[in-house]
Amino acid sequence: STFHLYMRTELNKGLSIIQHTMASHDQEEELTMSMSSDELLQAQLELYNHCFAFVKSMALAAATDLRIADAIHLRGGAATLSDLAAETGTHPTKLSHLRRLMRVLTTSGVFSADVKASGGDAVYKLTRVSRLLVGAGGEDSRRRDLSPMVGVFVNPVAVTALFSIREWFIDETSAASSLFEVAHGCTRWEMIAKDAGDDRVFNAGMVADSCLSMEILLRECSGVFGSVGSSLVDVGGAHGTAAAAVAKAFPHVKCSVLDLPLVVAGAPAVDNLTFIAGDMFEYIPPADTVLLKWILHDWPDEDCIKILRQCKKAIPTRDAGGKVIIMDMVVGSAVPQQGTVSKEAEVLFDVFMMYIDGIQREEHEWSKVFFEAGFSDYKITPA
Repeated sequence: STFHLYMRTELNKGLSIIQHTMASHDQEEELTMSMSSDELLQAQLELYNHCFAFVKSMALAAATDLRIADAIHLRGGAATLSDLAAETGTHPTKLSHLRRLMRVLTTSGVFSADVKASGGDAVYKLTRVSRLLVGAGGEDSRRRDLSPMVGVFVNPVAVTALFSIREWFIDETSAASSLFEVAHGCTRWEMIAKDAGDDRVFNAGMVADSCLSMEILLRECSGVFGSVGSSLVDVGGAHGTAAAAVAKAFPHVKCSVLDLPLVVAGAPAVDNLTFIAGDMFEYIPPADTVLLKWILHDWPDEDCIKILRQCKKAIPTRDAGGKVIIMDMVVGSAVPQQGTVSKEAEVLFDVFMMYIDGIQREEHEWSKVFFEAGFSDYKITPA
């Protein structure tokens, strides 16, 4: 019968697959066995280096908590180990441990170290990375201080959630939950709502990121923000740092911030800014422009589509100047000169966002969300 022939074909195909798999396995084993001693040791070194990658994050978090960048800045931009110990309050018995910490941080490029050929104390200096961790300087330094963001990224509650990836992948009971829920029994947003300390850390990080990014984007992407119309609503804008920057740059634009009632209740009074308590999934107040800064990467596609449909309802038609501005990552869009660091940051950030079931999207993934939400066009402006 036809069915019998089909089954025989499938069985033969299965046998072929098994044979091919066994051959592939043998080839892989031969490749491993044929590696020289040097190649094996190099492979071992690379493997262990990957395993220790988290130590760089822990060292960075420790340096941030100790305010080592501030200590170097307050010493005129150059400090010895003893200077750092004095400024950070490090106990004398931990001086050698501080040196080891600084060795990691200088090797990874967070700080630099000048060591005299004749020996003597190393002199530590700031790099372009650690200059973004200085908060003890003038207004410019404070506005560019990203140390609060280190507290958001290198956060025990986030890191703990990522330890559950294997269980999350294979356990059917966790299919509808995020990694964070599997690890902590609540969503990220529920924990922020009930933990005042966690809420302060998270909001401080968002404010710090907005201070720096809005300064750059308003300058470099003036064409995007220069045509926002007469009103703008910053959806999920927390304490209004991004919207305040727009209001300052474009005084004629009436700016408002939509966020959850608990967030709005804790927001400071800001000139030329109106705070609106609400839920972006249910309603977004009318405005010529809707701003979504680091919002959509928090949510899976179906939720992003719901948010964008509310945005579409809130703005005028395209002919009347309505627009949605999304500040987020497009994976794979890094320009060649940014090199490996940029590419690694993209994919690492994407896996990091899995802890709340979020995603950093490639362009085709963005376009799918836009079109399903009812938009007919989009434009990507690299920054």
